[in-house]
Amino acid sequence: MADMRLIVTGAAGRMGRMLIKAIAETPGVTLAAAIERRGAPALGEDAGLVAGVGANGIRISDDPLPATLAADGVVDFSAPAASVEMAALAAQARIAHVIGTTGLTEADLAQIAAAARHAPIVRSGNMSLGVNLLARLVRDAARALGPDYDVEIVEMHHRMKVDAPSGTALMLGEAAASGRAIELKDHSERGRDGVTGPRKRGAIGFASLRGGAVVGEHSVIFAGPGERIVLSHHAEDRSLFVPGAIKAALWARGRKPGLYSMADVLGSSED
Repeated sequence: MADMRLIVTGAAGRMGRMLIKAIAETPGVTLAAAIERRGAPALGEDAGLVAGVGANGIRISDDPLPATLAADGVVDFSAPAASVEMAALAAQARIAHVIGTTGLTEADLAQIAAAARHAPIVRSGNMSLGVNLLARLVRDAARALGPDYDVEIVEMHHRMKVDAPSGTALMLGEAAASGRAIELKDHSERGRDGVTGPRKRGAIGFASLRGGAVVGEHSVIFAGPGERIVLSHHAEDRSLFVPGAIKAALWARGRKPGLYSMADVLGSSED
């Protein structure tokens, strides 16, 4: 089979540059296009030079439409509005779309789900093997421990992160909710301040910390009668997200339309 031709969105960002570098070094994939937001300083520059891998002749563009017509898939770590726009274009072209963008609203997710009726979409708040294993453990622990154990999710990221809770924290919250067979949106507690009253039984709490250059730290605390169980993951390098994203794109190539997760890619989804 020919190499999978991939579009990278957010091409001049930290994740975009790492993805372009990884694609250049990974057998079976090739860079088809590099996309940035309108007005981005890197528009027109050679994507390979921006990524530090040498000139590759692909100029960074702000027009994703022609790119989708000549590609097999999209790897997307951009911004919510851009990811929603790309989902619609990828759906029209019937190509795979891997979304690692965080900060998506319910309305954004609804549009992505609609696009997934026409093309395979893999969306995850975190593409790393370790975090997806952690989510599986959180789900199993929540199921085994039950509502007598309060669930608190604590996350910390660098000072420039703009959304909270993080996509990974929400992913872990969804895992805990799944283990309890409840909806996270109906049991989520965030931003406690002032006289809040006692903690609600069955709530899943979130606390977001920001500072320095922290890549990502997440802990899920199960606080029960007389004991606490803490499951944690510390990301030390953003590059750990890149292999999972490329793996997801290759997995989704030629797959039937639908909304998938990294658990599906890694074969760890719930039966």
